[in-house]
Amino acid sequence: MHGEPAGLPVEIAQDAIVYVIDDDEAILEAIGALLRSVGVCAELFSSGQDFFAHPLPDVPACLVLDVRLRGQSGLVVQQQIVAQKIRIPIVFMTAHGDIAMSVRAMKAGAVDFLAKPFRDQDLLDAVTRALVADEERREADRSFADLRRRYALLTPRERQVMARVVNGLRNRQIADEMNLSENTTKFHRNQAMKKMESKSLVDFVLMGGVLGLQEAPDDSSARSLTKLPGDAA
Repeated sequence: MHGEPAGLPVEIAQDAIVYVIDDDEAILEAIGALLRSVGVCAELFSSGQDFFAHPLPDVPACLVLDVRLRGQSGLVVQQQIVAQKIRIPIVFMTAHGDIAMSVRAMKAGAVDFLAKPFRDQDLLDAVTRALVADEERREADRSFADLRRRYALLTPRERQVMARVVNGLRNRQIADEMNLSENTTKFHRNQAMKKMESKSLVDFVLMGGVLGLQEAPDDSSARSLTKLPGDAA
């Protein structure tokens, strides 16, 4: 590693953690010192086993992982991460990489692949991309959880109407299908839109798409696609 680092952008969360796994102690400590020099919390491990034994707090994070580890290889560690459903972006580094190895790692979810020796700034740039990706994923998770929370406030009838609106049915069609008056249908649609906090009908339809209500106008299909606490069996 060499070159004068420019640091990480200010938008990176202050509580973000970069985990590093490398069985070369000198490289491990050098990476840790680099990350800490730009204000990033670094947790260092010499093996995959040590990493898996360490509790992972629920904060933005990424993993810098050497491919050629003694014992478990970095690719095996990656497989275990996937198997354990640990959601963390991985930046691979190796002095012995090849195209096939890079492709395999990237297909399994790695966000970057650095060949040793690399510049300090190359590593910081890769870490930045990984942390930004993790923060974006976390924000998407929060948004989806909030959407599901709002959907849970809808009555069964409002959910039925919403599913049909999402699938392109007009008020008169929904009323006929559900044996309701058109005014009652409009009332349920408006109540659903209010509870979902949608800004427009287009926004309402997009929310339904995210929830998986498309092509599920019947009650049972909508529930199977978007099961929530309190849903009828």
